[in-house]
Amino acid sequence: MTLYMNLAELLGTRIEQGLYRPGERLPSVRALSQEHGVSLSTVQQAYRQLEDNGLVEPRPKSGYFVPLSRQKPALPQVGRAAQRPVEVSQWDQVLELVGTPPYGEVLQLGRGIPDVSAPTLKPLLRSLSRLSRRQSLRELSYGCVEGEILLREQVARLALDSATRLAPEDIVITTGCHEALSAALRAICQPGDIVAVDSPSFHGVMQALKGFGLKALELPTDPLSGINLEALEMALEQWPIKAIQLTPSCNNPLGYVMPEANKHALLELAQRYDLAIIEDDIYGDLAYRYPRPRSIKSFDEDGRVLLCSSFSKTLAPGLRIGWIAPGRYLQRVLHMKYMGTGMSAQLPQLALAEFIGEGLYQPHLRRMRGQYARGREQMTAWVSQAFPAGTRVSQPQGGFMLWVELAQGFDSQRLNRLLAPHRIQVAPGSIFSAAGKYRNCLRLNFATWQQAGIEAAVRRVGATAAELLAERP
Repeated sequence: MTLYMNLAELLGTRIEQGLYRPGERLPSVRALSQEHGVSLSTVQQAYRQLEDNGLVEPRPKSGYFVPLSRQKPALPQVGRAAQRPVEVSQWDQVLELVGTPPYGEVLQLGRGIPDVSAPTLKPLLRSLSRLSRRQSLRELSYGCVEGEILLREQVARLALDSATRLAPEDIVITTGCHEALSAALRAICQPGDIVAVDSPSFHGVMQALKGFGLKALELPTDPLSGINLEALEMALEQWPIKAIQLTPSCNNPLGYVMPEANKHALLELAQRYDLAIIEDDIYGDLAYRYPRPRSIKSFDEDGRVLLCSSFSKTLAPGLRIGWIAPGRYLQRVLHMKYMGTGMSAQLPQLALAEFIGEGLYQPHLRRMRGQYARGREQMTAWVSQAFPAGTRVSQPQGGFMLWVELAQGFDSQRLNRLLAPHRIQVAPGSIFSAAGKYRNCLRLNFATWQQAGIEAAVRRVGATAAELLAERP
Protein backbone atom coordinates (compact mmCIF):
# COMPACT_ATOMS: atom_id res chain seq x y z
CA MET A 1 0.00 0.00 0.00
CA THR A 2 1.39 3.45 -0.95
CA LEU A 3 2.26 6.18 1.57
CA TYR A 4 -0.75 8.31 0.71
CA MET A 5 -3.12 5.36 1.02
CA ASN A 6 -1.65 4.53 4.44
CA LEU A 7 -2.22 8.09 5.57
CA ALA A 8 -5.74 8.20 4.10
CA GLU A 9 -6.56 4.95 5.91
CA LEU A 10 -5.31 6.37 9.23
CA LEU A 11 -7.25 9.62 8.90
CA GLY A 12 -10.35 7.82 7.66
CA THR A 13 -10.30 5.51 10.69
CA ARG A 14 -10.04 8.50 13.03
CA ILE A 15 -13.00 10.16 11.31
CA GLU A 16 -15.08 6.97 11.39
CA GLN A 17 -14.32 6.53 15.11
CA GLY A 18 -15.41 10.10 15.86
CA LEU A 19 -11.99 11.45 16.85
CA TYR A 20 -12.68 14.25 14.38
CA ARG A 21 -16.27 15.42 14.72
CA PRO A 22 -18.59 16.70 11.95
CA GLY A 23 -17.70 20.29 11.09
CA GLU A 24 -14.27 20.05 12.71
CA ARG A 25 -11.16 21.25 10.88
CA LEU A 26 -8.60 18.56 10.12
CA PRO A 27 -4.81 19.01 10.52
CA SER A 28 -3.18 21.11 7.84
CA VAL A 29 -1.22 19.61 4.97
CA ARG A 30 2.03 20.97 6.44
CA ALA A 31 1.28 19.68 9.94
CA LEU A 32 0.55 16.17 8.67
CA SER A 33 3.65 16.26 6.48
CA GLN A 34 5.83 17.01 9.50
CA GLU A 35 4.02 14.58 11.83
CA HIS A 36 4.30 11.58 9.49
CA GLY A 37 7.53 12.45 7.70
CA VAL A 38 6.00 12.48 4.23
CA SER A 39 5.94 15.02 1.42
CA LEU A 40 3.29 17.70 1.01
CA SER A 41 2.10 16.03 -2.19
CA THR A 42 1.60 12.73 -0.33
CA VAL A 43 -0.68 14.46 2.20
CA GLN A 44 -2.57 16.20 -0.60
CA GLN A 45 -3.11 12.84 -2.35
CA ALA A 46 -4.38 11.36 0.92
CA TYR A 47 -6.85 14.22 1.35
CA ARG A 48 -8.01 13.82 -2.26
CA GLN A 49 -8.63 10.11 -1.58
CA LEU A 50 -10.68 10.99 1.52
CA GLU A 51 -12.58 13.64 -0.45
CA ASP A 52 -13.43 11.06 -3.13
CA ASN A 53 -14.77 8.80 -0.38
CA GLY A 54 -16.92 11.57 1.09
CA LEU A 55 -15.00 11.70 4.38
CA VAL A 56 -13.60 15.24 4.06
CA GLU A 57 -14.52 18.44 2.28
CA PRO A 58 -12.08 21.20 1.24
CA ARG A 59 -12.87 24.84 2.00
CA PRO A 60 -10.96 27.50 0.05
CA LYS A 61 -8.23 29.15 2.15
CA SER A 62 -9.43 27.28 5.25
CA GLY A 63 -8.25 23.69 4.81
CA TYR A 64 -10.05 20.38 5.10
CA PHE A 65 -13.07 19.69 7.31
CA VAL A 66 -15.21 16.72 8.32
CA PRO A 67 -18.52 17.22 6.47
CA LEU A 68 -21.50 18.22 8.60
CA SER A 69 -23.41 15.51 6.75
CA ARG A 70 -21.47 12.96 8.84
CA GLN A 71 -23.79 13.69 11.75
CA LYS A 72 -25.34 10.24 11.74
CA PRO A 73 -28.82 9.13 12.77
CA ALA A 74 -29.13 6.43 15.42
CA LEU A 75 -28.19 2.88 14.42
CA PRO A 76 -30.80 0.13 13.99
CA GLN A 77 -31.55 -1.82 17.14
CA VAL A 78 -30.16 -5.28 17.79
CA GLY A 79 -32.88 -7.91 17.47
CA ARG A 80 -33.73 -10.29 20.28
CA ALA A 81 -32.38 -13.83 20.31
CA ALA A 82 -34.67 -16.36 18.65
CA GLN A 83 -36.34 -18.80 21.04
CA ARG A 84 -36.20 -21.71 18.61
CA PRO A 85 -35.32 -22.60 15.01
CA VAL A 86 -38.09 -21.87 12.51
CA GLU A 87 -39.04 -22.80 8.98
CA VAL A 88 -38.55 -19.98 6.48
CA SER A 89 -41.48 -18.13 4.95
CA GLN A 90 -41.79 -14.87 2.91
CA TRP A 91 -41.40 -16.40 -0.59
CA ASP A 92 -44.25 -14.35 -2.06
CA GLN A 93 -42.61 -11.08 -0.97
CA VAL A 94 -39.22 -12.17 -2.34
CA LEU A 95 -40.79 -13.13 -5.68
CA GLU A 96 -42.45 -9.72 -5.88
CA LEU A 97 -39.04 -8.07 -5.47
CA VAL A 98 -36.95 -10.25 -7.80
CA GLY A 99 -39.75 -10.77 -10.32
CA THR A 100 -39.83 -7.08 -11.27
CA PRO A 101 -37.60 -6.31 -14.31
CA PRO A 102 -34.60 -4.30 -13.03
CA TYR A 103 -34.65 -1.82 -15.90
CA GLY A 104 -38.37 -1.53 -16.50
CA GLU A 105 -40.75 1.26 -15.57
CA VAL A 106 -40.47 0.67 -11.81
CA LEU A 107 -37.57 2.43 -10.04
CA GLN A 108 -36.17 -0.29 -7.82
CA LEU A 109 -34.56 1.20 -4.76
CA GLY A 110 -34.26 -2.16 -3.03
CA ARG A 111 -32.65 -4.61 -5.49
CA GLY A 112 -29.07 -5.73 -4.91
CA ILE A 113 -27.78 -4.46 -8.25
CA PRO A 114 -24.44 -2.60 -8.63
CA ASP A 115 -23.82 0.28 -11.01
CA VAL A 116 -23.04 -1.42 -14.34
CA SER A 117 -22.62 1.83 -16.27
CA ALA A 118 -19.02 2.52 -15.16
CA PRO A 119 -16.57 3.09 -18.05
CA THR A 120 -14.10 0.76 -16.33
CA LEU A 121 -16.35 -2.14 -17.42
CA LYS A 122 -15.91 -1.41 -21.14
CA PRO A 123 -12.77 -3.57 -21.52
CA LEU A 124 -14.77 -6.51 -20.14
CA LEU A 125 -17.45 -5.97 -22.77
CA ARG A 126 -14.77 -5.81 -25.45
CA SER A 127 -13.32 -9.13 -24.23
CA LEU A 128 -16.76 -10.74 -24.38
CA SER A 129 -17.28 -9.39 -27.89
CA ARG A 130 -13.86 -10.47 -29.14
CA LEU A 131 -14.16 -13.99 -27.74
CA SER A 132 -17.65 -14.43 -29.17
CA ARG A 133 -16.45 -13.38 -32.65
CA ARG A 134 -13.61 -15.89 -32.51
CA GLN A 135 -16.14 -18.71 -32.89
CA SER A 136 -13.89 -21.18 -31.12
CA LEU A 137 -15.25 -24.59 -30.20
CA ARG A 138 -13.75 -24.10 -26.75
CA GLU A 139 -16.17 -21.32 -25.83
CA LEU A 140 -19.11 -23.42 -27.07
CA SER A 141 -18.17 -26.59 -25.20
CA TYR A 142 -19.24 -27.85 -21.77
CA GLY A 143 -15.87 -27.32 -20.13
CA CYS A 144 -15.25 -29.00 -16.77
CA VAL A 145 -17.44 -29.01 -13.69
CA GLU A 146 -14.77 -27.18 -11.63
CA GLY A 147 -14.70 -24.27 -14.08
CA GLU A 148 -12.03 -22.74 -16.30
CA ILE A 149 -8.53 -23.12 -14.85
CA LEU A 150 -7.55 -19.66 -16.15
CA LEU A 151 -10.28 -18.06 -14.05
CA ARG A 152 -9.60 -20.22 -11.00
CA GLU A 153 -5.97 -19.09 -11.12
CA GLN A 154 -7.07 -15.44 -11.11
CA VAL A 155 -9.56 -16.01 -8.27
CA ALA A 156 -6.80 -17.63 -6.19
CA ARG A 157 -4.59 -14.60 -6.81
CA LEU A 158 -7.34 -12.14 -5.83
CA ALA A 159 -8.06 -14.10 -2.64
CA LEU A 160 -4.69 -13.03 -1.29
CA ASP A 161 -6.15 -9.55 -0.75
CA SER A 162 -8.29 -11.04 2.04
CA ALA A 163 -5.25 -12.92 3.42
CA THR A 164 -6.76 -16.15 2.06
CA ARG A 165 -4.35 -18.65 0.54
CA LEU A 166 -6.02 -20.83 -2.08
CA ALA A 167 -4.78 -23.00 -4.92
CA PRO A 168 -6.75 -23.08 -8.18
CA GLU A 169 -7.61 -26.71 -7.33
CA ASP A 170 -9.37 -25.51 -4.15
CA ILE A 171 -11.89 -23.46 -6.14
CA VAL A 172 -15.08 -24.37 -7.99
CA ILE A 173 -16.64 -21.85 -10.38
CA THR A 174 -20.41 -21.55 -9.95
CA THR A 175 -23.30 -19.81 -11.66
CA GLY A 176 -23.29 -16.86 -9.29
CA CYS A 177 -22.82 -16.76 -5.53
CA HIS A 178 -26.36 -18.02 -5.08
CA GLU A 179 -25.38 -21.40 -6.51
CA ALA A 180 -22.24 -21.43 -4.36
CA LEU A 181 -24.31 -20.91 -1.20
CA SER A 182 -26.92 -23.45 -2.28
CA ALA A 183 -24.28 -26.08 -3.09
CA ALA A 184 -22.63 -25.46 0.30
CA LEU A 185 -25.91 -25.94 2.17
CA ARG A 186 -26.79 -29.10 0.26
CA ALA A 187 -23.28 -30.54 0.75
CA ILE A 188 -23.49 -30.18 4.54
CA CYS A 189 -27.15 -30.42 5.57
CA GLN A 190 -30.05 -32.81 5.36
CA PRO A 191 -33.75 -31.82 5.46
CA GLY A 192 -34.72 -30.86 9.00
CA ASP A 193 -31.23 -29.68 9.99
CA ILE A 194 -30.71 -26.34 11.74
CA VAL A 195 -28.55 -23.54 10.32
CA ALA A 196 -27.61 -20.53 12.47
CA VAL A 197 -27.77 -17.23 10.55
CA ASP A 198 -27.14 -13.56 11.21
CA SER A 199 -30.34 -11.54 11.46
CA PRO A 200 -31.36 -9.72 9.33
CA SER A 201 -29.89 -11.96 6.64
CA PHE A 202 -29.74 -12.18 2.82
CA HIS A 203 -33.15 -13.23 1.52
CA GLY A 204 -31.59 -15.57 -1.07
CA VAL A 205 -30.10 -17.73 1.68
CA MET A 206 -33.40 -17.68 3.54
CA GLN A 207 -35.17 -19.08 0.48
CA ALA A 208 -32.44 -21.69 -0.07
CA LEU A 209 -33.05 -22.91 3.47
CA LYS A 210 -36.76 -23.05 2.73
CA GLY A 211 -36.26 -24.94 -0.51
CA PHE A 212 -33.99 -27.56 1.09
CA GLY A 213 -36.27 -28.13 4.06
CA LEU A 214 -33.84 -26.62 6.60
CA LYS A 215 -34.63 -24.55 9.67
CA ALA A 216 -33.06 -21.20 10.52
CA LEU A 217 -31.98 -20.05 13.97
CA GLU A 218 -31.67 -16.26 13.84
CA LEU A 219 -28.90 -14.76 15.96
CA PRO A 220 -28.95 -11.22 17.40
CA THR A 221 -26.71 -9.10 15.20
CA ASP A 222 -25.05 -5.79 16.00
CA PRO A 223 -25.19 -3.29 13.07
CA LEU A 224 -21.48 -2.50 13.46
CA SER A 225 -19.82 -5.74 14.61
CA GLY A 226 -22.10 -8.60 13.55
CA ILE A 227 -23.48 -11.64 15.34
CA ASN A 228 -23.46 -11.91 19.12
CA LEU A 229 -20.99 -14.69 19.87
CA GLU A 230 -22.37 -15.28 23.38
CA ALA A 231 -25.83 -15.83 21.91
CA LEU A 232 -24.31 -18.19 19.35
CA GLU A 233 -22.54 -20.21 22.04
CA MET A 234 -25.77 -20.51 24.04
CA ALA A 235 -27.58 -21.67 20.89
CA LEU A 236 -24.88 -24.26 20.20
CA GLU A 237 -25.33 -25.66 23.71
CA GLN A 238 -29.09 -25.88 23.24
CA TRP A 239 -29.64 -26.94 19.62
CA PRO A 240 -27.99 -29.45 17.23
CA ILE A 241 -26.85 -26.77 14.80
CA LYS A 242 -25.28 -28.19 11.63
CA ALA A 243 -23.76 -25.02 10.14
CA ILE A 244 -23.36 -21.29 10.59
CA GLN A 245 -24.09 -19.10 7.57
CA LEU A 246 -23.23 -15.41 7.59
CA THR A 247 -21.86 -12.49 5.58
CA PRO A 248 -19.18 -11.09 7.92
CA SER A 249 -17.57 -8.49 5.65
CA CYS A 250 -19.69 -5.60 4.32
CA ASN A 251 -22.78 -7.53 5.30
CA ASN A 252 -26.04 -7.48 3.38
CA PRO A 253 -28.24 -5.77 4.52
CA LEU A 254 -26.61 -4.15 7.61
CA GLY A 255 -23.20 -3.40 6.07
CA TYR A 256 -21.15 -4.32 9.14
CA VAL A 257 -17.61 -5.69 9.11
CA MET A 258 -17.06 -8.24 11.85
CA PRO A 259 -13.83 -7.44 13.75
CA GLU A 260 -10.96 -9.84 13.11
CA ALA A 261 -10.96 -10.97 16.75
CA ASN A 262 -14.64 -11.92 16.43
CA LYS A 263 -13.99 -13.83 13.22
CA HIS A 264 -11.25 -15.79 14.92
CA ALA A 265 -13.45 -16.44 17.96
CA LEU A 266 -16.29 -17.62 15.69
CA LEU A 267 -13.98 -20.11 14.03
CA GLU A 268 -12.87 -21.40 17.44
CA LEU A 269 -16.53 -21.97 18.37
CA ALA A 270 -17.07 -23.88 15.14
CA GLN A 271 -14.04 -26.03 15.89
CA ARG A 272 -15.17 -26.73 19.46
CA TYR A 273 -18.65 -27.80 18.35
CA ASP A 274 -17.40 -29.37 15.09
CA LEU A 275 -19.63 -27.60 12.60
CA ALA A 276 -19.15 -25.86 9.27
CA ILE A 277 -19.13 -22.14 8.50
CA ILE A 278 -20.60 -21.00 5.19
CA GLU A 279 -19.02 -17.59 4.60
CA ASP A 280 -20.58 -15.28 2.02
CA ASP A 281 -17.87 -12.79 0.99
CA ILE A 282 -19.61 -11.33 -2.05
CA TYR A 283 -19.26 -7.71 -0.85
CA GLY A 284 -15.82 -8.02 0.76
CA ASP A 285 -13.96 -6.43 -2.16
CA LEU A 286 -16.22 -3.37 -1.86
CA ALA A 287 -15.03 -2.39 1.63
CA TYR A 288 -14.42 1.35 1.77
CA ARG A 289 -11.17 0.94 3.68
CA TYR A 290 -7.92 -0.54 2.47
CA PRO A 291 -6.76 -3.22 2.98
CA ARG A 292 -10.04 -5.03 2.58
CA PRO A 293 -11.23 -7.21 5.52
CA ARG A 294 -9.77 -10.64 6.10
CA SER A 295 -12.06 -13.57 5.49
CA ILE A 296 -12.88 -16.12 8.18
CA LYS A 297 -11.48 -18.63 5.69
CA SER A 298 -8.06 -16.97 6.08
CA PHE A 299 -7.90 -18.30 9.68
CA ASP A 300 -9.15 -21.77 8.74
CA GLU A 301 -6.64 -24.61 9.16
CA ASP A 302 -8.89 -27.66 9.06
CA GLY A 303 -11.08 -26.90 6.02
CA ARG A 304 -14.39 -26.33 7.84
CA VAL A 305 -15.05 -22.93 6.21
CA LEU A 306 -16.78 -22.88 2.83
CA LEU A 307 -15.94 -19.51 1.29
CA CYS A 308 -18.49 -18.28 -1.29
CA SER A 309 -18.34 -15.22 -3.50
CA SER A 310 -18.96 -13.92 -7.02
CA PHE A 311 -18.40 -10.99 -9.36
CA SER A 312 -22.10 -10.07 -9.40
CA LYS A 313 -21.69 -7.13 -7.00
CA THR A 314 -18.20 -5.97 -7.95
CA LEU A 315 -18.69 -6.17 -11.73
CA ALA A 316 -22.07 -7.21 -13.14
CA PRO A 317 -24.73 -9.74 -12.09
CA GLY A 318 -25.40 -10.69 -15.72
CA LEU A 319 -22.04 -12.46 -15.90
CA ARG A 320 -23.44 -15.13 -13.56
CA ILE A 321 -19.98 -16.05 -12.34
CA GLY A 322 -19.44 -17.04 -8.73
CA TRP A 323 -17.09 -19.37 -6.92
CA ILE A 324 -16.68 -21.46 -3.82
CA ALA A 325 -13.64 -22.69 -1.91
CA PRO A 326 -15.27 -25.52 0.07
CA GLY A 327 -12.26 -26.90 1.93
CA ARG A 328 -12.86 -30.44 3.23
CA TYR A 329 -16.26 -30.50 1.51
CA LEU A 330 -14.85 -30.17 -2.02
CA GLN A 331 -16.05 -33.52 -3.38
CA ARG A 332 -19.57 -33.06 -1.97
CA VAL A 333 -19.81 -29.55 -3.40
CA LEU A 334 -18.65 -30.77 -6.82
CA HIS A 335 -21.44 -33.35 -6.73
CA MET A 336 -24.01 -30.69 -5.78
CA LYS A 337 -22.68 -28.41 -8.52
CA TYR A 338 -23.03 -31.20 -11.08
CA MET A 339 -26.56 -31.97 -9.89
CA GLY A 340 -27.50 -28.30 -10.13
CA THR A 341 -26.22 -26.52 -13.24
CA GLY A 342 -23.54 -28.96 -14.30
CA MET A 343 -20.94 -26.79 -16.00
CA SER A 344 -21.05 -22.99 -16.01
CA ALA A 345 -20.84 -21.08 -19.30
CA GLN A 346 -17.29 -20.86 -20.69
CA LEU A 347 -17.39 -17.55 -22.56
CA PRO A 348 -17.89 -15.20 -19.56
CA GLN A 349 -15.33 -17.16 -17.55
CA LEU A 350 -12.65 -16.66 -20.20
CA ALA A 351 -13.51 -12.99 -20.68
CA LEU A 352 -13.35 -12.37 -16.94
CA ALA A 353 -10.03 -14.21 -16.59
CA GLU A 354 -8.64 -11.95 -19.32
CA PHE A 355 -10.06 -8.81 -17.65
CA ILE A 356 -8.46 -9.66 -14.30
CA GLY A 357 -5.22 -10.88 -15.83
CA GLU A 358 -4.73 -7.58 -17.65
CA GLY A 359 -4.89 -5.71 -14.33
CA LEU A 360 -8.28 -4.08 -14.95
CA TYR A 361 -10.21 -5.42 -11.97
CA GLN A 362 -8.50 -3.40 -9.21
CA PRO A 363 -8.86 0.01 -10.93
CA HIS A 364 -12.56 -0.74 -11.37
CA LEU A 365 -12.85 -1.64 -7.67
CA ARG A 366 -11.16 1.60 -6.61
CA ARG A 367 -13.58 3.61 -8.70
CA MET A 368 -16.65 1.81 -7.37
CA ARG A 369 -15.55 1.88 -3.73
CA GLY A 370 -15.22 5.65 -3.92
CA GLN A 371 -18.56 6.03 -5.67
CA TYR A 372 -20.36 3.81 -3.18
CA ALA A 373 -18.75 5.51 -0.18
CA ARG A 374 -20.03 8.86 -1.44
CA GLY A 375 -23.40 7.26 -2.14
CA ARG A 376 -23.64 6.10 1.46
CA GLU A 377 -23.16 9.65 2.70
CA GLN A 378 -25.68 11.09 0.26
CA MET A 379 -28.34 8.43 0.80
CA THR A 380 -27.99 8.76 4.58
CA ALA A 381 -28.45 12.51 4.28
CA TRP A 382 -31.57 12.13 2.10
CA VAL A 383 -33.10 9.61 4.52
CA SER A 384 -32.31 11.84 7.50
CA GLN A 385 -34.02 14.77 5.80
CA ALA A 386 -37.01 13.01 4.26
CA PHE A 387 -37.97 10.20 6.63
CA PRO A 388 -39.94 10.59 9.88
CA ALA A 389 -38.12 11.71 13.02
CA GLY A 390 -36.63 8.81 14.95
CA THR A 391 -35.75 6.78 11.83
CA ARG A 392 -32.66 4.65 12.43
CA VAL A 393 -30.09 4.04 9.69
CA SER A 394 -27.19 1.60 9.31
CA GLN A 395 -23.60 2.75 8.74
CA PRO A 396 -22.34 0.28 6.11
CA GLN A 397 -18.59 -0.17 5.90
CA GLY A 398 -18.75 -1.29 2.28
CA GLY A 399 -21.09 -2.24 -0.53
CA PHE A 400 -24.12 -0.22 -1.59
CA MET A 401 -26.99 -1.15 0.76
CA LEU A 402 -28.62 0.91 3.50
CA TRP A 403 -30.84 -0.64 6.20
CA VAL A 404 -33.54 1.71 7.45
CA GLU A 405 -35.57 1.08 10.62
CA LEU A 406 -38.79 2.96 11.37
CA ALA A 407 -41.04 2.93 14.43
CA GLN A 408 -42.49 -0.35 15.67
CA GLY A 409 -45.79 -1.09 13.96
CA PHE A 410 -44.71 0.43 10.64
CA ASP A 411 -45.48 -1.83 7.66
CA SER A 412 -42.94 -1.77 4.82
CA GLN A 413 -45.06 -4.15 2.75
CA ARG A 414 -47.95 -1.68 2.84
CA LEU A 415 -45.45 1.05 2.02
CA ASN A 416 -44.58 -0.78 -1.21
CA ARG A 417 -48.26 -1.01 -2.16
CA LEU A 418 -48.64 2.76 -1.68
CA LEU A 419 -45.48 3.41 -3.71
CA ALA A 420 -46.69 1.29 -6.64
CA PRO A 421 -48.64 4.15 -8.34
CA HIS A 422 -45.43 6.21 -8.21
CA ARG A 423 -43.51 3.31 -9.85
CA ILE A 424 -41.12 3.00 -6.91
CA GLN A 425 -40.23 -0.18 -5.05
CA VAL A 426 -38.18 -0.82 -1.89
CA ALA A 427 -37.11 -4.11 -0.32
CA PRO A 428 -39.37 -4.80 2.69
CA GLY A 429 -37.48 -5.81 5.81
CA SER A 430 -39.55 -8.94 6.43
CA ILE A 431 -37.88 -10.86 3.57
CA PHE A 432 -34.55 -10.68 5.44
CA SER A 433 -35.88 -12.82 8.29
CA ALA A 434 -36.88 -16.47 8.44
CA ALA A 435 -39.82 -15.60 10.68
CA GLY A 436 -40.86 -12.42 8.88
CA LYS A 437 -39.44 -10.02 11.46
CA TYR A 438 -38.29 -6.48 10.54
CA ARG A 439 -41.59 -5.51 8.93
CA ASN A 440 -40.85 -1.97 10.17
CA CYS A 441 -37.57 -1.94 8.21
CA LEU A 442 -36.55 -1.64 4.57
CA ARG A 443 -33.43 -1.86 2.43
CA LEU A 444 -32.32 0.87 0.02
CA ASN A 445 -29.72 0.63 -2.75
CA PHE A 446 -27.45 3.66 -3.32
CA ALA A 447 -25.24 2.19 -6.08
CA THR A 448 -26.66 4.61 -8.68
CA TRP A 449 -27.32 7.54 -6.35
CA GLN A 450 -26.05 10.02 -8.96
CA GLN A 451 -28.72 9.11 -11.52
CA ALA A 452 -31.61 11.47 -12.18
CA GLY A 453 -34.70 10.73 -10.16
CA ILE A 454 -33.08 8.84 -7.27
CA GLU A 455 -33.22 11.71 -4.77
CA ALA A 456 -36.84 12.50 -5.65
CA ALA A 457 -37.75 8.82 -5.27
CA VAL A 458 -36.11 8.60 -1.83
CA ARG A 459 -37.97 11.71 -0.74
CA ARG A 460 -41.22 10.19 -1.99
CA VAL A 461 -40.54 7.05 0.04
CA GLY A 462 -39.88 9.17 3.13
CA ALA A 463 -43.04 11.25 2.65
CA THR A 464 -45.16 8.13 2.14
CA ALA A 465 -43.65 6.55 5.24
CA ALA A 466 -44.55 9.67 7.24
CA GLU A 467 -48.14 9.49 5.95
CA LEU A 468 -48.37 5.86 7.03
CA LEU A 469 -47.11 6.63 10.50
CA ALA A 470 -49.48 9.57 10.83
CA GLU A 471 -52.44 7.18 10.28
CA ARG A 472 -51.57 5.22 13.43
CA PRO A 473 -53.80 5.96 16.43
